[in-house]
Order: sequence, then structure tokens, then C-alpha cells
Amino acid sequence: MNWEFFFTAFQKISSRYFIVALIAFMLFYVIFRRKYFYLKIQQKFPRNNDYIRELFYSIVTMLIFSLIVVVLNSPPIAEQTTRYQSIETYGWAYYFSVFPVLFMMHDLYFYIMHRIMHHPALFKYIHLVHHKSTNPSPWAAYAFHPLEAIIEQGIVIIFYFTLPIHITHLAIFFLFSIIYNVYGHLGYELYPKGFNRTKIGKWINTSINHNQHHQYFKGNYGLYTLIWDRLFDTIRKDYDNQFENISNRKPDLID
Repeated sequence: MNWEFFFTAFQKISSRYFIVALIAFMLFYVIFRRKYFYLKIQQKFPRNNDYIRELFYSIVTMLIFSLIVVVLNSPPIAEQTTRYQSIETYGWAYYFSVFPVLFMMHDLYFYIMHRIMHHPALFKYIHLVHHKSTNPSPWAAYAFHPLEAIIEQGIVIIFYFTLPIHITHLAIFFLFSIIYNVYGHLGYELYPKGFNRTKIGKWINTSINHNQHHQYFKGNYGLYTLIWDRLFDTIRKDYDNQFENISNRKPDLID
């Protein structure tokens, strides 16, 4: 194995994770812990053991992600992928048009795989580790069982073999992905009051929506959007009410 490439891949993946998650954690769990507590979805903080567990599994996940990247870039396999080096090969119009395609492909892939992992025959063997974070923190973003980490990285394999992607496509896309993933596990809602009922907001996943999934284990399976949850009627019936209740909180409710 190309260990130099492995450590380079791990450095890039882990730096995205640690920078984004650490900024979120420091702002909402340390510096402004009390000031914005009224925005905390569940009015309590995880235990220190929860943070340690999330960090441990996140590091394991990033090691697995890095290993898969090395395999995909090994000469025998790399030759079969659709990656390309020069933007001029397909032009700038194609380059930018790929991002929304990646977005929708990942969103649908995640929904399908997420629903499958919640099957009773699979849940305790694969997805339960992630659901031990019933009150998630930013460190839960990559806190997966090794088998789930492989499943999560499956979307990269699909990207590599379906549509031409430039070397920078995945770097930019997965920077966006980890930012939104950390927001989804933040434990705080950042969207404004009434956002969930706007023409755009009703289709966008929120921290409250995903927090409900962690808290109750059923419903709200989406990643970036609520398109598939609404299409297949898997969005929780109490989602809109909880969004309104939390967004109506006032700062003077702080203890």
C-alpha cells in the first residue's frame, strides 16, 4: 500500500473534520455555552464519555475513508475510474454543473442506505453505534461503526465510476458535506423562526429534524434535504411543531 498517499488522504479528511467540528464545538459547547443555550434543541449537554466515544469512532471512520481513497487511486483501479485532471477536458460549464448532481446523488444514496440500516436485522450490527449519540454533538458527524463507514464511503465509489469528476470536485463537495453534517449534529438550531414552513425551507434538512432522528430513532432519514422524507412519508409528524417550539424560545429563559 502507498502509505505516503494514505497519510496524505487521512490528513486532508481529518483536517476538514477537526477544523469544522472543533469550531462548532468551541462556539456552542464552550465559549457561548450559556449565552445560546436557549437554542439548544435538547436542553442538556452530552456527557464527557459521549464526546470520547464520538471522537474514537470518528477517527476510525476517517482511517477507513482514507483507505478506500487509496484503493480507488491505486493504478489498476484508477485507470477504470472517470476522474480527469484538466478542467479544459470538459470545460467550466460542465465543471460547475456537476456539483448539484453530486448533491442530489449523495442525498438520495444516503436516504436509501439510511433506511436500509434501520432494518431490525441490520440496525444493531451497523447503525447502533451512531445512534448511541441520542443527544449528538458536532463530534458525532463521523461517529460510525466501521461497517457503516464503508457504506457511507460507498457514494465516493459511485462518483468515481458514474460521471466524469475533476480532482477538485470531491474536495470541495465533501468540505460542504462535513460542514452540513456537523450542523446536523450540532444540537443547536441555526435557521430562523418559520424557516421550516417557507417554500424552500420545507425541503431543507435542519438540525432539529436530524436531532429528532437521533432522539427517537424513527423518521427523518434525510441528509441535506427533506425531499425523500416528504415523498415517502417518513418525516416525523411532530417535526414542524418542535421546530416552532424551539425557535420561539427566548434568551431570557436561560437559567
